Amino acid sequence: MRSQGGTPLRPDRLSRHNLAGWLYSTPFLAFFVTFMAFPIVATLVMSFTDFGLRNVTNPFDAKFIGLENYSKLFGDEQFLQALFNTGYFVVLGVPLTIGSGLLAAVLLNSGIERFRTFFRVGFYAPVVTAIVAVAVVWRFVLDPSEGLIAGLAREVGLTAPDFLGSELLAMPSLIAMAVWRNMGTAMVLFLAGLQAIPTEVREAAKLDGAGAFQEFRRITVPLLRPTMLYVTVMTTIGFLNVFEEPFVMTNGGPSDSTLTVSLLMYREGFNFFHMGYASSMAYTLFVIILAVTLLQLRLLKDKTK
Repeated sequence: MRSQGGTPLRPDRLSRHNLAGWLYSTPFLAFFVTFMAFPIVATLVMSFTDFGLRNVTNPFDAKFIGLENYSKLFGDEQFLQALFNTGYFVVLGVPLTIGSGLLAAVLLNSGIERFRTFFRVGFYAPVVTAIVAVAVVWRFVLDPSEGLIAGLAREVGLTAPDFLGSELLAMPSLIAMAVWRNMGTAMVLFLAGLQAIPTEVREAAKLDGAGAFQEFRRITVPLLRPTMLYVTVMTTIGFLNVFEEPFVMTNGGPSDSTLTVSLLMYREGFNFFHMGYASSMAYTLFVIILAVTLLQLRLLKDKTK
């Protein structure tokens, strides 16, 4: 090993350099081990036990039950319903979030000249807004008696449905809320990707007679594929972990129509103190997220080359 000046370091100085590096990284390592690595390993171990409320004070009394928690999951109708709801949320919400974010980015990049900064801030504001504030806004919009949609419906002689009280409409309502809340992140990433596209490429396409749609389809989209891959993977991971929207808006109702895996995990772990069972849900969700992410990378990565 050489120093910054190119002079070889002696073994004693090399060991001092290594020691200094470890000392500087000690605060992070202590934080990581205490608050991340240890809980992850402990949760994995816990998923193979019947850890419950009685074991909080004496965790080593928990009984090892092997794969019983995991086998129980797929016979649990509530978990299967939550798994279906989560898949529904992802399948509908991810394309809508990506599509709306891309549309907003394209408009801000080329279509909107005046007040561009205002629109950028406006689209991104929901991302950094607290979920409680977002819930207040959407409850006002969706309230069946005094809400914004209800008022507009009355103006034309119609009656607004109870969006959050309907088994059919509750999940689409949460998806709309999640898309509105998360599209700003996709917009910012797509905007960065659009601004990285060389202007010479666009100008050459226009000289060849390409229209706006042809330029978008044949130039913009292919060059945005690396960004598209990243946005798709990160949005999918976030939506598979969906918790806040159903927790603050519906608490999983009505009739478990908006119950998600993360919300059910929270209930089992912190309402009923079935910690071992909740841990098995957490690792099942982790495996699903890992599998979906690897599949997306496999399908989309080749197209980015």
